Amino acid sequence: MDYAGASEALSAEAIEHLKNSPPCFHYLNGTMVGTQGDDTLVVSFPVKKEYCNPAGSMQGGFVTAAFDNVFGPLSHLVFKTLTTTVNINTNYHRPIFPGDTLTIKAWAQTRGRTLTHMLGEAYNSEGKLVASADCHYMTLPSRE
Repeated sequence: MDYAGASEALSAEAIEHLKNSPPCFHYLNGTMVGTQGDDTLVVSFPVKKEYCNPAGSMQGGFVTAAFDNVFGPLSHLVFKTLTTTVNINTNYHRPIFPGDTLTIKAWAQTRGRTLTHMLGEAYNSEGKLVASADCHYMTLPSRE
Protein backbone atom coordinates (compact mmCIF):
# COMPACT_ATOMS: atom_id res chain seq x y z
CA MET A 1 0.00 0.00 0.00
CA ASP A 2 1.34 3.39 -0.95
CA TYR A 3 1.31 6.01 1.78
CA ALA A 4 3.67 8.28 -0.14
CA GLY A 5 2.98 11.84 0.84
CA ALA A 6 0.84 10.95 3.87
CA SER A 7 1.65 13.39 6.58
CA GLU A 8 2.96 12.10 9.87
CA ALA A 9 0.99 14.78 11.65
CA LEU A 10 -2.73 15.01 11.19
CA SER A 11 -4.22 18.29 10.07
CA ALA A 12 -5.84 20.44 12.75
CA GLU A 13 -9.22 19.66 11.17
CA ALA A 14 -8.61 15.90 11.33
CA ILE A 15 -7.56 16.19 14.97
CA GLU A 16 -10.69 18.20 15.78
CA HIS A 17 -12.89 15.66 14.01
CA LEU A 18 -11.20 12.83 15.93
CA LYS A 19 -12.08 14.59 19.21
CA ASN A 20 -15.73 14.62 18.11
CA SER A 21 -15.83 11.23 16.40
CA PRO A 22 -19.01 9.21 16.92
CA PRO A 23 -19.33 6.06 19.05
CA CYS A 24 -19.27 3.85 15.92
CA PHE A 25 -15.72 5.05 15.15
CA HIS A 26 -14.64 4.20 18.69
CA TYR A 27 -16.42 0.82 18.62
CA LEU A 28 -14.26 -0.21 15.66
CA ASN A 29 -11.18 1.23 17.43
CA GLY A 30 -10.23 3.45 14.51
CA THR A 31 -6.88 5.23 14.52
CA MET A 32 -6.22 8.11 12.14
CA VAL A 33 -2.91 7.44 10.40
CA GLY A 34 -2.56 10.57 8.28
CA THR A 35 -3.85 12.86 5.60
CA GLN A 36 -2.69 13.86 2.15
CA GLY A 37 -3.82 17.39 1.50
CA ASP A 38 -7.48 18.03 2.18
CA ASP A 39 -8.86 15.21 0.04
CA THR A 40 -7.20 11.97 1.28
CA LEU A 41 -7.44 10.27 4.67
CA VAL A 42 -5.81 7.07 6.01
CA VAL A 43 -7.33 5.25 9.01
CA SER A 44 -6.50 1.83 10.50
CA PHE A 45 -8.76 -0.60 12.37
CA PRO A 46 -7.74 -3.71 14.34
CA VAL A 47 -9.54 -6.88 13.26
CA LYS A 48 -11.10 -8.28 16.42
CA LYS A 49 -12.77 -11.64 16.94
CA GLU A 50 -16.11 -9.96 17.69
CA TYR A 51 -16.12 -8.47 14.15
CA CYS A 52 -15.91 -11.91 12.51
CA ASN A 53 -18.40 -14.13 10.69
CA PRO A 54 -18.77 -17.92 11.15
CA ALA A 55 -15.86 -18.47 8.71
CA GLY A 56 -13.58 -16.59 11.10
CA SER A 57 -12.91 -13.57 8.87
CA MET A 58 -14.06 -9.98 9.35
CA GLN A 59 -17.73 -9.79 8.41
CA GLY A 60 -18.45 -7.72 5.29
CA GLY A 61 -20.72 -5.34 7.15
CA PHE A 62 -17.89 -4.45 9.52
CA VAL A 63 -15.56 -3.86 6.57
CA THR A 64 -18.15 -1.53 5.05
CA ALA A 65 -18.65 0.15 8.45
CA ALA A 66 -14.89 0.76 8.56
CA PHE A 67 -15.07 2.40 5.11
CA ASP A 68 -18.01 4.52 6.32
CA ASN A 69 -15.91 5.55 9.34
CA VAL A 70 -13.26 6.89 6.94
CA PHE A 71 -15.57 8.40 4.31
CA GLY A 72 -17.48 10.33 7.00
CA PRO A 73 -14.48 12.21 8.43
CA LEU A 74 -13.14 12.72 4.90
CA SER A 75 -16.43 14.27 3.78
CA HIS A 76 -16.21 16.61 6.77
CA LEU A 77 -12.67 17.61 5.78
CA VAL A 78 -13.81 18.20 2.18
CA PHE A 79 -17.04 20.13 2.88
CA LYS A 80 -16.24 21.63 6.32
CA THR A 81 -19.87 20.99 7.34
CA LEU A 82 -22.26 18.18 8.26
CA THR A 83 -22.82 15.54 5.59
CA THR A 84 -24.73 12.31 5.11
CA THR A 85 -24.12 9.12 3.15
CA VAL A 86 -26.15 8.83 -0.06
CA ASN A 87 -24.78 5.39 -0.98
CA ILE A 88 -21.80 3.15 -0.37
CA ASN A 89 -20.72 0.19 -2.49
CA THR A 90 -18.11 -2.31 -1.32
CA ASN A 91 -16.27 -4.99 -3.27
CA TYR A 92 -14.47 -7.71 -1.32
CA HIS A 93 -11.20 -9.13 -2.68
CA ARG A 94 -9.87 -11.36 0.12
CA PRO A 95 -10.67 -12.14 3.75
CA ILE A 96 -8.93 -10.56 6.71
CA PHE A 97 -8.63 -12.32 10.06
CA PRO A 98 -8.39 -11.42 13.78
CA GLY A 99 -5.02 -10.10 14.84
CA ASP A 100 -4.52 -8.29 11.53
CA THR A 101 -5.04 -4.59 10.86
CA LEU A 102 -7.37 -3.20 8.20
CA THR A 103 -5.96 0.06 6.85
CA ILE A 104 -8.15 2.20 4.64
CA LYS A 105 -7.02 4.97 2.35
CA ALA A 106 -9.90 7.07 1.01
CA TRP A 107 -9.90 10.09 -1.26
CA ALA A 108 -12.34 12.51 -2.83
CA GLN A 109 -12.63 11.69 -6.52
CA THR A 110 -14.98 14.47 -7.64
CA ARG A 111 -16.49 17.33 -5.68
CA GLY A 112 -19.59 19.33 -6.41
CA ARG A 113 -21.35 22.06 -4.50
CA THR A 114 -23.41 19.60 -2.42
CA LEU A 115 -22.23 16.12 -3.44
CA THR A 116 -18.85 14.39 -3.52
CA HIS A 117 -17.82 11.00 -4.92
CA MET A 118 -15.16 9.24 -2.86
CA LEU A 119 -13.11 6.09 -3.43
CA GLY A 120 -11.34 3.89 -0.92
CA GLU A 121 -9.08 0.87 -0.68
CA ALA A 122 -8.61 -1.39 2.35
CA TYR A 123 -5.39 -3.35 2.88
CA ASN A 124 -4.20 -5.98 5.34
CA SER A 125 -0.89 -5.64 7.20
CA GLU A 126 0.91 -7.37 4.31
CA GLY A 127 -0.24 -4.63 1.92
CA LYS A 128 -2.70 -6.89 0.09
CA LEU A 129 -5.98 -5.42 -1.12
CA VAL A 130 -8.85 -6.67 1.06
CA ALA A 131 -11.69 -4.52 -0.27
CA SER A 132 -12.46 -1.43 -2.31
CA ALA A 133 -15.40 0.93 -2.02
CA ASP A 134 -16.95 4.02 -3.48
CA CYS A 135 -19.64 6.30 -2.14
CA HIS A 136 -21.43 9.60 -2.48
CA TYR A 137 -21.84 12.01 0.42
CA MET A 138 -24.12 15.04 0.45
CA THR A 139 -23.93 18.22 2.51
CA LEU A 140 -26.77 18.83 4.96
CA PRO A 141 -28.54 22.16 5.34
CA SER A 142 -27.52 24.21 8.33
CA ARG A 143 -29.67 23.67 11.42
CA GLU A 144 -29.43 27.34 12.40
